[in-house]
Amino acid sequence: MVDELAPTEVAKRLSDPSQRIVLLDVREDWERARASILPSIHIPMQQISQRLSEVPPERSIIVYCHGGTRSAMVAAFLSARGFPTVANLAGGIDAWSEEVDPTIPRY
Repeated sequence: MVDELAPTEVAKRLSDPSQRIVLLDVREDWERARASILPSIHIPMQQISQRLSEVPPERSIIVYCHGGTRSAMVAAFLSARGFPTVANLAGGIDAWSEEVDPTIPRY
């Protein structure tokens, strides 16, 4: 089971450079164009297995999507493939917009 992190907890961790966090956005291109949390790596869910080498295993990975479902699946996939520190952003970018940064558009 992969950890679910609340948006406020993710924001707190991102503010601490020693945490070495990488956000992984697994939404579709059109979703990323509409709203995103930056900086983040963008690899749509359907491309993860082909682009796995782009995800740095030595960093803490927090995966996000729109509502948290796709990202939970990708986080479990990464964990099963040996990525040591993987978590899911609970509620996705939608919750992030509500709880952390209301300037990010909701859709």
